[in-house]
Amino acid sequence: MNKIIPRVNATKATLDLIDELTREHGPVLFHQSGGCCDGSQPMCFPLNDFRLGSSDIRLGKIGGAEFWMSKDQYEYWKHTQLTIDVVEGRGSSFSLEIPLGKRFIVRSRLFTDEELLQLN
Repeated sequence: MNKIIPRVNATKATLDLIDELTREHGPVLFHQSGGCCDGSQPMCFPLNDFRLGSSDIRLGKIGGAEFWMSKDQYEYWKHTQLTIDVVEGRGSSFSLEIPLGKRFIVRSRLFTDEELLQLN
């Protein structure tokens, strides 16, 4: 039996921050649009305050929150596993963590050939 390889996962610090944001704002989701500057970072929104588009792709869930990416951005990232992390510092987006002086970032690694076969 093959092990399921997640396309997206999260660090403990990220999971803790998702818990904190969910307690304050209710259910949340992540979206990575691929825009310039902070738009290319993962952003966290209250579940009902963000409208997904028909070209958005669901990569998985982290900490109970769905993680979505625009199709164009996905074409660049489809060969990588994303790990969502959090660092100190303010970004300039509308993401929920910004007022806390933190920001979500992406760390990535290429899938191995074996993992890519399991994904497909």
